[in-house]
Amino acid sequence: MEETIVLESREETIAIYGSRDQYLRMVRDAFGVQIVARDSLIKISGEKAAVMRAAAVFRGLVLVARERGRVAARDVENLIWQAGSLEARSASAHGETEEAREAHSAGSGQAAHSSVRTGVVRAHHVQPRTEGQRGYIEAMRTHDLVFCVGPGGSGKTYLAVAMAVEALKAHEVKRIVLVRPAVEAGEKLGFLPGDLQAKVDPYLRPLYDALQDILGSSQLRKCMENDLIEVAPLAYMRGRTLDYAFTILDEAQNCTILQMKMFLTRMGVHSRSVVTGDVTQIDLPPGEVSGLIHAEQILRGVRGLALVYLDKSDIMRHQLVKDIVSAYEGAAVKKRTKDGEES
Repeated sequence: MEETIVLESREETIAIYGSRDQYLRMVRDAFGVQIVARDSLIKISGEKAAVMRAAAVFRGLVLVARERGRVAARDVENLIWQAGSLEARSASAHGETEEAREAHSAGSGQAAHSSVRTGVVRAHHVQPRTEGQRGYIEAMRTHDLVFCVGPGGSGKTYLAVAMAVEALKAHEVKRIVLVRPAVEAGEKLGFLPGDLQAKVDPYLRPLYDALQDILGSSQLRKCMENDLIEVAPLAYMRGRTLDYAFTILDEAQNCTILQMKMFLTRMGVHSRSVVTGDVTQIDLPPGEVSGLIHAEQILRGVRGLALVYLDKSDIMRHQLVKDIVSAYEGAAVKKRTKDGEES
């Protein structure tokens, strides 16, 4: 197949070709097509699907050049990634991915919308076990920002990590960033042994555990070595802009108001974020307002955002955990009632 892109001006041609035809080579190498460029004409030839994707990139570059008067390498990279993402999603929708074929041959029989496909190489399914979890997954599929509040063991973090891995595998995002506030619960970081990374690793261990369970040790190691997955303390996010990323803030009840605002304003283009926390387990100093509780109050009604609440019926740990949560809830109700009567 062959397709021709016609450019309107010399300035547009210079911008889209790049220095020494750099951008032409980037598109050629990305899709394995042949490109012949003369004056204001770009001829693309090769396999039909590859030619269509390359042409889509050049049309996008034309729009960028006309809007800004220039084109940057990052613009080319993003358009190439978007073209690849559309192809991957189309293949997935038609059951053409390797994972879909494996799942079909295995006779899994699960509905596509009710499971989360994870793993970078092999297919693995995480199945929601309650109505609350099912609603949580649906919210993450349909909203760019999701807050999930619920007790320990209700799947807040695990399902968010599973959705992030699915998005990475489907080329909907370029990387996963998982963060937690490092709250000094009774001990000072400075007195813990090791370097800074060794000091904060205990706070991040639950995120590593979820990733390892979903991906396996070898796949997790490869993803982290290739910077596809980053696990870091919340403080490390300051000053960053996270484009094309799936970001998860875990244990958000231990964020301050300023930390929560800082995290939420990191969202870049084509990004998704999930914020999880348990407002009954706040480890902040007395008098410090939880950023999660504050965000719940002021962000209600914001378009593109979802608030999801899980409860003890969603807990998937030992049965005793449900009973323990119920006991603490009952004690809290009695205390509030007593305080009300005394006042």
